Amino acid sequence: MSQYILRRLILMVPTFLGITMVVSLITRIVPGGPLETAIMQQQQESMETMSAPMGGSSQDTPLSEEQIEQLKEHFGLDKPWIVAYINWLWMFVRLDFGESFTYYVPVVDLIIERLPVSAYYGVFTFILIYIVCIPLGIAKALRHKTKFDTITSILTFLGYAVPSYVIAVILMVFLAGRLEWFPLGGFVSDEVLFSNPSPWDLIIDVLYHSILPLISYLMGSFATLTYYMKSYLLEEVSKDYVRTAVSKGVPYNIAVIKHAIRNSIIPMASGFGNVVLIFLGGSFLIEKIFNIDGIALLSYNSIINRDYPVVIASTAIFSIFGLVGNLMGDIIVAIIDPRVKYT
Repeated sequence: MSQYILRRLILMVPTFLGITMVVSLITRIVPGGPLETAIMQQQQESMETMSAPMGGSSQDTPLSEEQIEQLKEHFGLDKPWIVAYINWLWMFVRLDFGESFTYYVPVVDLIIERLPVSAYYGVFTFILIYIVCIPLGIAKALRHKTKFDTITSILTFLGYAVPSYVIAVILMVFLAGRLEWFPLGGFVSDEVLFSNPSPWDLIIDVLYHSILPLISYLMGSFATLTYYMKSYLLEEVSKDYVRTAVSKGVPYNIAVIKHAIRNSIIPMASGFGNVVLIFLGGSFLIEKIFNIDGIALLSYNSIINRDYPVVIASTAIFSIFGLVGNLMGDIIVAIIDPRVKYT
């Protein structure tokens, strides 16, 4: 097992390099980068100056060649792509992600500020999904084709059919806007944040702000995981080893609990890496709707604003967590199923 983990860790290096190299190359070839944006802003300012009553003389290009070269150097575009990528990689190893073009602060500070917020919602969503979906999937499998299965199927299908951001809008409009049961957004109230609150008051306020976003996050994966668990368990209970155990006098529920459930959880554990990405990345639409300053919204705004240092750093962090999550999924599978041997 240790040799397998070591090999996987070694293979993560070229995978990580491939992902970041592709993203770095895309940021170079996509039009509308920071240099073009700066030049357009200067041109617009020059046109506004010329249209003023005391405007100056007309110029075709408001920036000289020297100024353009200075901008290229500032944005790191004065070097060939591969040289710039190697420089970025060396900085990344030293946990120096560069400076944001939009916020003019170190990227690492932005990520450190936003990542805990997304991780908070992600961890709670992850825990709640598995606490609810696994027992519900088991119950639906054991009560297959009953009224309980039908009613829960209708509810879960409704949750699956409606996008999570639509649910977020509905919850915000009716429960927060009209009924005023919950706050309209944010992570914590300004009154609480600037009033030197006690730890308990701060926890209560954060949980109060978290209810509607957590419901929106849950609806995105709730139905899928529930039906995965149900289908895996139904497949296991139809196998010979369960029928053999029942024929030897083992009660059906005991055979399902002691054997079938454990085997049906294995496919759920194998997708742990994707779940890690979900609870880290979250949903930028939900963060946008509820005004949550998470890393998903930061990454989205960085793409829109062509803030390439933030884009590349976010992609690198997501890829690392995704690769580590996939490895953790394999380890969990090996722990749950002793028959799995990684060599």
